[in-house]
Amino acid sequence: MQRFAVIGWGSLIWDMDGLERRVTGGWQMGAGPPLPLEFSRVSAKRLGGLVVCIDPDHGVPCPTHAIASNRGCLLRAAVDLARRERASLRRIGVACAGASVLRSRLPGLAEEVAAWCRAAGWAGAVWTDLDANFAAEKGEPFSIPAAERHLVGLAGASRIEAVRYIEEAPVATDTPLRRHLAAQPWWRQAAAALR
Repeated sequence: MQRFAVIGWGSLIWDMDGLERRVTGGWQMGAGPPLPLEFSRVSAKRLGGLVVCIDPDHGVPCPTHAIASNRGCLLRAAVDLARRERASLRRIGVACAGASVLRSRLPGLAEEVAAWCRAAGWAGAVWTDLDANFAAEKGEPFSIPAAERHLVGLAGASRIEAVRYIEEAPVATDTPLRRHLAAQPWWRQAAAALR
């Protein structure tokens, strides 16, 4: 059977939310392709917190992680991930090592992932291809100060979930916003309260 990778970098690592039935083995941490990541997506699922996404405008290259789908069909692996993400299938990136199937919202990204598949011995891969929506949701461009203002403005369960999400992201997801927050006393206090 051909091996297809599911690539992750955020909550998928610790919250498979049903996808665990569709994968085999454990996460291969740091084994995925490096991708430009930033916490620049406002998420309704995470109560308005910021989640990490592929963001070539504001992100920095970060290692990603891979786990094997137990599906023998790349499309079925994509459908499984779409269900987990509660997203349409067109919001799931797909790359076949043979470059016969390539889909991403970002030019060239699927080709890069296909090259990684060939080098790493995967027949293909799927990943969450949601865009950075901060500007659309907040009415101002994403920036570190704007993102911090957004997080400071969250209260109650929304603030707790926002802090938890960023703190639980893999250490390798080392983005400019995450580094900035780690130096802020209010953030350190909020993170300590979760421990």
